[in-house]
Amino acid sequence: MIALSRLIDRFEDATVRDLAWLLFAPDLLRADEAGAALAQPFASDAERDATLAWLHTLDGAPDPLHVRSRNPKSTRLGIYAESLLEFFLAHGPAARLIAANVPLRRQRRTIGECDFLLQTAGGARQHWELAVKFYLHIGDGALRAARLSDYVGPNLQDRFDLKHARLLTHQLGLTSRVEFAALGLDGPWDAQLFIKGRLFYHDDAVPPAPEVGERHLRGFWLTASEWGERNDAIDDARAWVVQPRMAWLASRRLHADDAESLMAEAAGIHAGLRAIAQPTMVASYVRDDAGGWTEESRGFIVPDDWPERARAFAAAAL
Repeated sequence: MIALSRLIDRFEDATVRDLAWLLFAPDLLRADEAGAALAQPFASDAERDATLAWLHTLDGAPDPLHVRSRNPKSTRLGIYAESLLEFFLAHGPAARLIAANVPLRRQRRTIGECDFLLQTAGGARQHWELAVKFYLHIGDGALRAARLSDYVGPNLQDRFDLKHARLLTHQLGLTSRVEFAALGLDGPWDAQLFIKGRLFYHDDAVPPAPEVGERHLRGFWLTASEWGERNDAIDDARAWVVQPRMAWLASRRLHADDAESLMAEAAGIHAGLRAIAQPTMVASYVRDDAGGWTEESRGFIVPDDWPERARAFAAAAL
């Protein structure tokens, strides 16, 4: 299997890279532990190859994708991801989009929305629910095995076990409700999870929770004090950048001038991250053999009091 980085690095446009990441990144959940079927963007190797060719063409003329997905007024990563997947289903060479964001109402009150309704080349009708999540693992791997509740959102407003339960008990059941049947969208519909993202670990040796996909994307997290002690944060062969929220999906490239500027400002960036008030994603870039700069790793720097608050949030599941 081709590594994700090799698939992504063939594309120059950042938005095309994000779409490729969404389609090819490994699932966050294991197929046999997910509690529901996991959506597969491609029904065959031929569809996969056709999609890569389509992305290559789109990379040369990405304006239609930009018009659909780029909204300077929006900073909601989930909405951005939805727009990317909708564009693929509407214009790509694989499954055919029937409808997106289909609202279900009862007595004029919206009770939910079906993310995507589509039909495969073989005629199967599928209902996909999309989730793109970034969680930090807060459990103590030395004392017990990891649980989904140990994975918490950086702002402590979300937790993997809560999101997983919501997907299974509410969102995937929408196409089975009488309110959906009243819409006249002929089925039957096979409800599936489309769940991507990255999980961040304080100790990279900690085994993941049993529900977590074996190939899931990983990152690190450090407290601000721990970050201050890192010697490689200021390095003449590495550039660090604060990763804006809308750039959390695919890896990025740095132009040489941008990397040199970041290296010149390394001391200021390093000091600023030691005084952060909220979790902040960072990425490190290193020189590659071709003289360019490629992303090496991603992680979160969190305030020193964050781990204690995060453990309390995770413990609320017990």
